[in-house]
Amino acid sequence: MPHHPTDILIAGQWRRGAGEPLDTVDPATGRTLATVHTASAEEVAEAAEAAARAAADPRWRELLPHERARLLHRIAALVEEAADELSALQTADTGKTLAETRALALSAAGTFRYLAAALETAEDSVTPARGPYLTMSVHEPIGVVGAINPWNSPLASDAQKIAPALAAGNAVLLKPAAWTPLVSLALGRLITRALDEHGLPTALLSVLPGSGRVVGDAVVRHRLVGRIGFTGGTATGRSIAEIAAGRLIPASLELGGKSPTIVRADADVEQALAGVLYGIFSSSGQSCVAGSRLFVAREIHDAFVGELVERVRKLRVGPGTDPATQVGPLVHHRHRDAVAAYVDLARSEGARVLCGGSAPEGERYRDGAYYLPTVLDGLPNTSRTCQEEIFGPVLVVLPYDDEDDLVRQANDSVYGLACGIWTRDAAAAWRLARRIDAGTVWINTYKQFSAATPFSGWKDSGLGTEKGRDAIRAYQRQKSLYWGTSGAPLPWAN
Repeated sequence: MPHHPTDILIAGQWRRGAGEPLDTVDPATGRTLATVHTASAEEVAEAAEAAARAAADPRWRELLPHERARLLHRIAALVEEAADELSALQTADTGKTLAETRALALSAAGTFRYLAAALETAEDSVTPARGPYLTMSVHEPIGVVGAINPWNSPLASDAQKIAPALAAGNAVLLKPAAWTPLVSLALGRLITRALDEHGLPTALLSVLPGSGRVVGDAVVRHRLVGRIGFTGGTATGRSIAEIAAGRLIPASLELGGKSPTIVRADADVEQALAGVLYGIFSSSGQSCVAGSRLFVAREIHDAFVGELVERVRKLRVGPGTDPATQVGPLVHHRHRDAVAAYVDLARSEGARVLCGGSAPEGERYRDGAYYLPTVLDGLPNTSRTCQEEIFGPVLVVLPYDDEDDLVRQANDSVYGLACGIWTRDAAAAWRLARRIDAGTVWINTYKQFSAATPFSGWKDSGLGTEKGRDAIRAYQRQKSLYWGTSGAPLPWAN
């Protein structure tokens, strides 16, 4: 049945939401792309109840793992076929470059395909018997799970939660970010098409745009939601963790970061310069793993930073639709203003602005949410600018004297998400990688991701793990079965 592009997916049906209207804006131009009517709390409850029925439907509950894998393969194929459309939609909604959003669309397809393969080859176990019985461990779906995602990479984030949740046999309530709902709704259309083709209940997925205060809260608190997957800010993650703890349900939280990038004196300078630039300024710095604190060995500090600043000044700022653009607009004018306020804070703390530090000038940038790539120095690691996540194209540079000084400063953060190390010394790279508090360490590369490799945050950067084979198990419950084999009566039989 035809439906309007801004309809939302509630309980398997596409319709206009009963919640507040929400304008989604092109950050490159300031123009409204669409007005989406969000979900109400009552519609979240309706979706949860329909999801529970769908999860228990024998057509889904009794579907064998290899048959669920066929569904995931079909979703992957549909996402790949629609990659250009999804890419254009995500660029319009987020401001990212088309090259990046196309890569994210293909990454989402790859996530579904990898988890289909993992599902095909997943095994339960017969555990060693310690008596006259056979013992088995099996995994079963949770039922209904909630997925709450951020605005910076909606399509890839959606796949990282929906794919393992469906692979595990669950139904999903997806709440996309209020600023960027369009690509999540488009993904929902592809998934419901695949479900329909396979004769499965479409209520296995709801896509429920809206605010965290209304929709997010309703998802997290609903009695039928048995697990929460959240990616976003640490403060929101803490509140979700508190609610989940009170309800005794699991939650995985992928939160903020203030990731150190380390350039040792023996680094390949050309490789390190390119890597540092990409690590912080790709995605306009709007990445949880952005390499936002740069530690440079003191003996090469001045020369390295001087060359870095020259290259930052040459980065091409513009709309994501321009193939020449390297740094697109920020996602929203309000977010741009928040990033600018952090640079003002840095100035008040005594930072030197080596380049950037303002919105670009000119007619091309007048209506967009642009901010120039910015490099700061002159601050101690204890400053707020060096400790708080800015989530924009802002790099703060710090010198270090020796490895112990470096490790002390790099680990002096509430966050522990990622780290980059640039060095020709393999032993030093290994030593540093093991000493740094971070869930992911890149050595002579940065911001590379694999669906097959677990991703997690330490400290205030999160709880639990995404990606990898075990992502499916994280969306299941484990059950133990004991089969008596002796035929002898139990002690109290008589």
